[in-house]
Amino acid sequence: MNKKYTSVEMMAVAAARVLEDNSSVYVGTGLPLVACILAKKTHAPNLLLIFEGGAIGGDVKTLPLSVGDSRASFRALKCGSILDAGSIAQLGYADYGFVGGAQIDMYGNINSTCLGPHEKPKINFPGSGGGNDIASLCWKIVIVTRHDKRRFVKKLDFMTSPGYLDGPGARERAGLPAGSGPYRVITDLAVLGFDEKTKRMKLISTHPGVSVEQVMENTGFELLIPEKVATTEEPTEKELKLLREEIDPNGIYIR
Repeated sequence: MNKKYTSVEMMAVAAARVLEDNSSVYVGTGLPLVACILAKKTHAPNLLLIFEGGAIGGDVKTLPLSVGDSRASFRALKCGSILDAGSIAQLGYADYGFVGGAQIDMYGNINSTCLGPHEKPKINFPGSGGGNDIASLCWKIVIVTRHDKRRFVKKLDFMTSPGYLDGPGARERAGLPAGSGPYRVITDLAVLGFDEKTKRMKLISTHPGVSVEQVMENTGFELLIPEKVATTEEPTEKELKLLREEIDPNGIYIR
């Protein structure tokens, strides 16, 4: 990774650039929150933030430490509960949703529950939280995670949140909104998407200094690789300045 910025800063910038102005995003704590604030301060000033804790449309000035932090409610349109946030997604008003997890497969299914058999796991994780709701109900799901073979696996140990399940048409057969599903995967190596026909994960761009081979070596399943793979645009000086001096000056998430 370029010495001018870290891999985490690259991830935050890449995630921010996915979000469009005049759209809405269901956001939790962590790097996705940093990305959302960065998007609002740059190209998407009218981005509507839907916090899992229930604050809707807040004008976030200081980085909240959690989805229930009062700073998420500054000048909010509504200060409700997790039920209100979930209802907005269920009604179809959440354009984007951020999720993460311990494992992801080629169809964008997520495991944030455990490693090993569910009945006798080797490691327990926090579980779904709002992850399943976000992955099930938001239109475009953005997954932010580190990129290595332990995470990008051929078969999940447990499916916590649905991606495209087992392929084309599976979400619709399961009763999930038609046209919804995983949209982008942002990692410390690359930006990935999903093939429209097969619903399998495909490589879109590698971050500066990262090769296609490096991405493939750190993926535990066969990625779809286009003939031409782009290089992710580096963070600008403005984006880095905002991240370091305004959004996360204490390095809570950007380190």
